Amino acid sequence: MFSVRHQFDTEDSRAGFDFTQILYNSQETLTKPRSFVEYRRSSEGTIGKAVGSIRDEKDCSKIEEVDLEEPYHVFTRFEKWTLVAIAGAAGSFPTLTFNMYLPALDRIATDFKTSAGSANLAIMAYLLVQGVAPLLWGPLSDSFGRRSVYLVAFSCYVASCIVLSFSPSYAVLLLFRMVQAASITSTVSIGYAILRDISPPDEGDRFHDVFQGIRNGSFIMSPVLGGLLSNWTDFRCSFVFLFALSTTVLLAIAFFLPETLRSIAGNGTIPLAGIHQPLVWKCRIFGKPAHVDESLQPAARPITPKRRFIEPLRLFKEKDILLSLLFSSMVFMVWMMVTVSTTGLFKKAFGINEALLGLAFVPNFLGAIAGSALVGNLLDADLKRACSAYKHVHFLPSSTRISLHTLPTDFPIEHTRLARVPTFTVTLIIPLAFYGYALAYSDLTSLGGWICIVLVLQFLIAAAAHAICGVHQTLISDLWQQDGSEAASATSNLVRCMFAAIGVAVLQNIIECIGSGPTFLVLGLVVLILVPLPIVQWYFGERWRSARQAKFGDERAGQSTANI
Repeated sequence: MFSVRHQFDTEDSRAGFDFTQILYNSQETLTKPRSFVEYRRSSEGTIGKAVGSIRDEKDCSKIEEVDLEEPYHVFTRFEKWTLVAIAGAAGSFPTLTFNMYLPALDRIATDFKTSAGSANLAIMAYLLVQGVAPLLWGPLSDSFGRRSVYLVAFSCYVASCIVLSFSPSYAVLLLFRMVQAASITSTVSIGYAILRDISPPDEGDRFHDVFQGIRNGSFIMSPVLGGLLSNWTDFRCSFVFLFALSTTVLLAIAFFLPETLRSIAGNGTIPLAGIHQPLVWKCRIFGKPAHVDESLQPAARPITPKRRFIEPLRLFKEKDILLSLLFSSMVFMVWMMVTVSTTGLFKKAFGINEALLGLAFVPNFLGAIAGSALVGNLLDADLKRACSAYKHVHFLPSSTRISLHTLPTDFPIEHTRLARVPTFTVTLIIPLAFYGYALAYSDLTSLGGWICIVLVLQFLIAAAAHAICGVHQTLISDLWQQDGSEAASATSNLVRCMFAAIGVAVLQNIIECIGSGPTFLVLGLVVLILVPLPIVQWYFGERWRSARQAKFGDERAGQSTANI
């Protein structure tokens, strides 16, 4: 349900400043990719843990020769675009699965003779599983491969859609919505992993844009489709549609998607065997793949350390990261409560059917996309200015490259990222305070065109909320460089989904108790009360980051001594 590059795929949008998508461990790469070599040259020759270290130019020329002889990946452009299309289609399912359900909430409560609050429990359960599942699927895809995890995940998803197409009781609906969430949640991160496998950062930007565009399209269209199907037929038809679509994608994966994990497939020249081989290769439908080097032996499956499954939990021990997690998760919870309450409040206030309810979600989701895109551009511009100012203060040449993977301890990354938060917070709180009251009075809601004012408020709330979440997700990825952004993304997803699940669970009871106006006013006050969290991070974040860098430096030194 997230549309933002700076939220769930934060590092992908930083290619211009040594930002890469999500970096994987070096054991994943049998053939050293060009992007890794470029990172080594830039970091060692500019600013990292030591300023101004110089690499032997003779060695650099040798590296360039290796890059020319051995490409990052041997797939043709057509083959790469085919994989991007398949990964994009697979990555659209989390938003399709969640958003198509929203316009039908009132219909579901009516059909199963349950309350609106009970109907929201299915969303709560979905969010809980969505937060936990990536902790499992991410490490498994790094060990068993992208293709294997895709096949298992989509097989489970197709089976759950079959059951949900009948869903004789609410208990069955609740259970298999959880199965849906568990099976499909990580398709976005695996899709981005495939793009990293087949393309270096300088080539991958176009692939990432198309991948993100497919996801954004599904983000907007999914509630419209769900509303139309629920209004004209039955809410179960949404699951029939998802079954047909997921079966098509599963067949495309089975027939056309080869394994891309670089520790198994290398740069595309290592022969694939067993489940790693697509059916078109296995059956030789188009002959033998031209780029495979038959003289090479199939690679052994890498072993994922058990600690990888709990690695994201380490972030809870870091004070600065914890502050970002708490504030951004509370903001995300507020946005989710606004989104989930739309069906019941709009139906009561405006008396519209499910088809129009689906359209009513569009401004909200457009706001989410707009806020994410805006904050991405602003953060990049802020980083440029901060790097220029840092080089000016330290009398460094303008050609010096500052690597975010090894930030100097005195680089003001906290100030650079958090500078926009006050503006976004005000933009969130003011519309939120008016939103509930705009729906509470029939004298207002009966006015012609009043629904447009409410939709504008939703747009502003969504844009501001996703901008704030984007800022903090980017900052968390900047602060935690020990495992790339894998652990940072998984931890953020976990905490946000937990907060959102709690908010959705109590939402209907609060509205019934005090009304929609006071409910969202209180939520705005809650955000205001939490404003000191980023303020504390602004003043103390650099000190905490320096202490963490020193601690990890001592740990690495101890490991090196032990190895010797």
